[in-house]
Amino acid sequence: MQLNLRPLIFPIAAVFSFAVAAGVISMAATLDEAPFLGENHAAMTKMMTAMDVKPTGNVDTDFVAMMIPHHQGAIDMAQAELRYGRNEQLRRLAQEIIVTQQQEIVAMRLALGEPSAPSAPSLDQLSSTDADNAQSTSTSTHAAHMN
Repeated sequence: MQLNLRPLIFPIAAVFSFAVAAGVISMAATLDEAPFLGENHAAMTKMMTAMDVKPTGNVDTDFVAMMIPHHQGAIDMAQAELRYGRNEQLRRLAQEIIVTQQQEIVAMRLALGEPSAPSAPSLDQLSSTDADNAQSTSTSTHAAHMN
């Protein structure tokens, strides 16, 4: 017995087309990419919401209030790259982003006299290889900024 699936093709294609048009499914996205895209979208949504601050009348305070979530968003997106990305060059760049953005968050808080609370996993929470790469990248990047 052979099933005739022809009558089902049009309804399935119509539902899929509607989902693509509605943004539910991206033609470019694969099932393997879905977790990364979900985390990235969540990070960007969180960042944009947190950056929408009520002005205090102090430009410096407002700048830091907006920039810290911006930097944290970069950290969150870089962590998603480390979880799902396979390109070693991009993974090293993601490690560098995490380290430098954390350092800049600390610097901004200190400039306003605030405590420098950690904003993301510390280097010891990364794998030893990732931590070694991030630390060496951070040192060279920090030295470059100091010159």
